[in-house]
Amino acid sequence: MIAINNLVKKFGDFTAVDNLCLDVPEGELFCFLGPNGAGKTTTIKMLTGLLKPTSGSAMLNGMDIQCHPVEVKKLLGYIPDMPYLYDRLTTTEFFKFTGDLYSIPDGKVAEELERSFDLFGLIEHRTALIKDLSHGLRQRLIYASTFLHDPKILFIDEPLIGLDPYTIRLIKRLLIRKARNGTTIFLTTHILPVAEDIADRIGIIADGRIVALGKNEELMSLHGADNLEDVFLKLTGKDPDDCLDSLP
Repeated sequence: MIAINNLVKKFGDFTAVDNLCLDVPEGELFCFLGPNGAGKTTTIKMLTGLLKPTSGSAMLNGMDIQCHPVEVKKLLGYIPDMPYLYDRLTTTEFFKFTGDLYSIPDGKVAEELERSFDLFGLIEHRTALIKDLSHGLRQRLIYASTFLHDPKILFIDEPLIGLDPYTIRLIKRLLIRKARNGTTIFLTTHILPVAEDIADRIGIIADGRIVALGKNEELMSLHGADNLEDVFLKLTGKDPDDCLDSLP
């Protein structure tokens, strides 16, 4: 479903993504991990057509995102780490606006609005302006709106920022269910237990290159670690405990 071939992105002399090769099959829930500045968000922006690669290609559902941007984007859902919402719209207006973008019939949008707003606890906020929503409610709205057109491929950059425990569990369960129903999910997170809980497969990127790829159990076995955090720290930098040992 996602085929990345020798993908490179340079900003001047700095190489943010360096010859990335990766295949994510249909229905896989793939977690992309890495320290700040490793190239995770840059990769997602190239895969969604927001950034043009310096070289290489990204095929989604058999189509090159650079050659067929409109066709590919119809299949995608994308939730960035800091989503932009139109503050002067109500939650209902934003949801309907999203439906218009994907040419979803009004009746279907109305039906999905009731179901999604109930699921995400937005019913009592259906007339609220987005500017008056808390961060958590804005995040719930972006999930509800992104799921509206039932994307075949879903990209999520830091899926659980600012969410309460109920919504965190809800999102994790929804993502697992969607993957089991055939949606291909590509997400980044700094919360390693989330990757341990939900990922079918994990990729770790450092300095623009993939340094580990496999199931959680495989990565722990291969690197002689008891948990994913130890694998991550071993592959991406020194352990913070080493720095603490030098303090008085």
